[in-house]
Amino acid sequence: MKFEGRLIQMTSYGHEHGLDQGRSTIEVQGEGKVTAVPDQAVITLGVITEKTELRSAQADNAAAITRIIQSIRQLNVPQEQIQTVEYRIDTHYDYIDGKQIFRGYQVTHMLQITTSNVGQAGAIVDAAVENGANHIGGITYSVSQPAYYEKQALSLAVRNAMDKALTVAHTMGITIDVVPTRVQELSSSGVVPMPLAAAAMKTSAATPLQPGQLSIIASVRAWFRQR
Repeated sequence: MKFEGRLIQMTSYGHEHGLDQGRSTIEVQGEGKVTAVPDQAVITLGVITEKTELRSAQADNAAAITRIIQSIRQLNVPQEQIQTVEYRIDTHYDYIDGKQIFRGYQVTHMLQITTSNVGQAGAIVDAAVENGANHIGGITYSVSQPAYYEKQALSLAVRNAMDKALTVAHTMGITIDVVPTRVQELSSSGVVPMPLAAAAMKTSAATPLQPGQLSIIASVRAWFRQR
């Protein structure tokens, strides 16, 4: 895990009524950034079946989903971490010479698999594809405890604002209170899950997936009163 604080905006210097009781203040904006290694992968995949007979399409789809779930369970993924996120039946038609002609039914069943073993994501995709999955919705990497990293980023943002205020005060030859009179949290990116493009449907080797790192950024605005 890596912590980083950086300047993102020049300070402004002026008078804040009701904030400094007649004394000038320095207003600054600070930013804190934390990078973290993902500890959770969420995989969306499933089966799309098209047939002219609805019951046949449903049966084939259900059989494939059952095989997929069994193969994923064999990778020691708990049942409660495998859930259906979409089940849909659509009717498809072709239009020929202005006429609507029935083409068939499409049954879609999508699963969402959550694993704390991020290195296992590729094996899960491969097992699913080998057992009938023909649609990979994508893979998202995230952290299971985002609040921890968000607090770290916020702390760095406040420290960054304090450093900037002291730098401005020193440059201007004035003295300020080191504790801000007011701190406002600005919009934060939080922990943004990192999506991964749909994996190849069939490979001769295990699908290589790289989780990389996530960035968590917090920003604050702070006011420091001149002594």
